[in-house]
This record gives sequence, C-alpha cells and structure tokens, in this order.
Amino acid sequence: MTGLTFLQSSVLTNFVYPFFLIFFIIFAILETTKIFGSDKKQINALIAFIIGFIFVSAVFPKEMVSNLILFLAIAIVVIFIVLLLWGFIAGEEGLKMSSFPIGLKWVIGVIIVLAVIVAIFWASGLDTVGLFDKIFHSSWSGSFWTNAFFIIMVAAALAVALKSGGKPK
Repeated sequence: MTGLTFLQSSVLTNFVYPFFLIFFIIFAILETTKIFGSDKKQINALIAFIIGFIFVSAVFPKEMVSNLILFLAIAIVVIFIVLLLWGFIAGEEGLKMSSFPIGLKWVIGVIIVLAVIVAIFWASGLDTVGLFDKIFHSSWSGSFWTNAFFIIMVAAALAVALKSGGKPK
C-alpha cells in the first residue's frame, strides 16, 4: 500500500480544494453576469470568498459536490473512450451531430439527463435501492407500469397517425 502524498492530506481535500472550487465558480459567475457592475472585481471576489468559506463549513453540500466531481471525472473518461472508438469507426468524417436524426438526438439527451439524475441521487446519498423497490416492487407498481406503458403506446400511435396524416388540401 502506498503512502499519502501532501496533495491527499485531509486539510487540502476537505477544505482547500472545495473552497477554491466554489470560489472560482462563484467568481466566474459573478464576473460573467456582472450583477454588481462591470468594474467591481473586488466585490465579486469578496462575495465569492465568503460563499466559499460558508460552503466549506457545511459538511453535506461539500460531500455532495465531492461525489459529483467523482462522477464527472468518471463520465469524462467514459465519454473520451466512446469518442475515441467513434473516431476509429467514423474515420476522417468524424462526429457530426448535425447529420444525426432528431430521434437519436432525443435519445442521447434523455440518456444524459438520466445519468445526471442518477448521479445526483448517488451523490446526495439517497437510498436508490429502496427507491427502486418502491417503484417496481410495490403492490401498486404492476398495474401502474402496465397502464403507463399502455398510455405511452397510445400517445405514440396518435403522434404517428397525426404526423403521417399530412396537410389537408
């Protein structure tokens, strides 16, 4: 087992890194939005400084942001691998989202939103296993999901029928 480096000390990981992360994000938002005026860098820095200190004094938000950063790092690596493999497959053409069908864009968007929701549940420490059991293994869930699936299928059929009907002459 390897020893800890000074970059992994608890003072840095529990206070300094979260403080700088929040400080720079808040400062960048204040500078971009110019809420307090365009020439008020000192006020923006002071507000970001205070918010950063308040943030590191609270345990739960700090842990949640730490978990979300871990999820972000893993997601970036996964996306990099997918894009690398896509580049091997696509060759010189590359990744052109403009040529994707609109349905595929929606599927990609829904997958991203679901991944973010799962990441927020995980980072906040919500009991997702208990939530899964409540949604899919309760006494009411069988009839609920059957009816929801039926309603979605009817809505999809209506959408296809209305879209393919064309314009009246």
